[in-house]
Amino acid sequence: MTVKIGVLGYGNLGRGIESEIRKNPDMELYGVFTRRDKASVKAAEGTRVFNIEEAADHKDDIDVMILCGGSATDLPKQTPEYASMFNVVDSFDTHANISEHFDSVCASALKAGKTALISCGWDPGMFSLARLYGSCILPSGKDYTFWGKGISQGHSDAIRRIEGVLDARQYTIPVKEALEAAKSGEKPELTTRQKHTRECFVVAKDGADLEAIESQIVNMPNYFADYDTTVHFVTMEELKRDHSGMPHGGTVIRSGETGPENEYKDVIEYKLKLDSNPYFTSSVLLAFARAVARLNREGKTGALTVFDIAPAYLSPLSGEELRKHML
Repeated sequence: MTVKIGVLGYGNLGRGIESEIRKNPDMELYGVFTRRDKASVKAAEGTRVFNIEEAADHKDDIDVMILCGGSATDLPKQTPEYASMFNVVDSFDTHANISEHFDSVCASALKAGKTALISCGWDPGMFSLARLYGSCILPSGKDYTFWGKGISQGHSDAIRRIEGVLDARQYTIPVKEALEAAKSGEKPELTTRQKHTRECFVVAKDGADLEAIESQIVNMPNYFADYDTTVHFVTMEELKRDHSGMPHGGTVIRSGETGPENEYKDVIEYKLKLDSNPYFTSSVLLAFARAVARLNREGKTGALTVFDIAPAYLSPLSGEELRKHML
């Protein structure tokens, strides 16, 4: 059965969905929905473009709507709203607010009989699964998560929402010494500030208060306040020339012990190295959108996270094919 996908938001992530859906023969792009003037949107050939206000008119035509807005201001409002009309998948990544977001989305989806997957991507998402598997397998252990070096879409978006900012890129950079210590098996205690630094490249509007912008960035809760953060103000030409790519990645480490006296040190490591953060994230969202469509057809409603979905639901292969080729 073909899964018809809608895309809400046509930025980097929306364009990634548009591209990567072609690699999934059991999926079809119904169209993209944008807040911009749809006549100004340059989508790929064959992609239908709708205004966001038209979304409700297509609720019976779309199996899963993938929400591609930012976590700072878009998704807290959009996901509960659209879960009242569609099965949805979002990539909400403000870790401190996930529980609150889950409850809000769940109430909306349950009332509408829809299935809503929140906080899907690679972190939260694939890294979350790595942390869960590691903690279950090595209960006597400690988790470490390192991100980067790479551009964070969510953190860059948060900077762009600051008054006076035209555009921005934010790099998350792991501290090499902390990463090596985590891999050693010695289970060091590492603070948030010890594990990463953050570096921001910001294009400000003419006449903007640069000191005020920098202060808002470095003191932003849940994003920068807990890190050593450096802010560079650059021209738009410099930003496009030096920071137009979207690389990212990172490592999840579970360091623990086995044996009667915990004499054996064990380290589990899950690593991603991505040339394109949005295109890889899009690939993850599409796999989980397949699962959401299947679960809704089976009668599962309400909000879910990646923890609630069996791996077989992500694959287009049958159970028999999975057992034969992958088990």
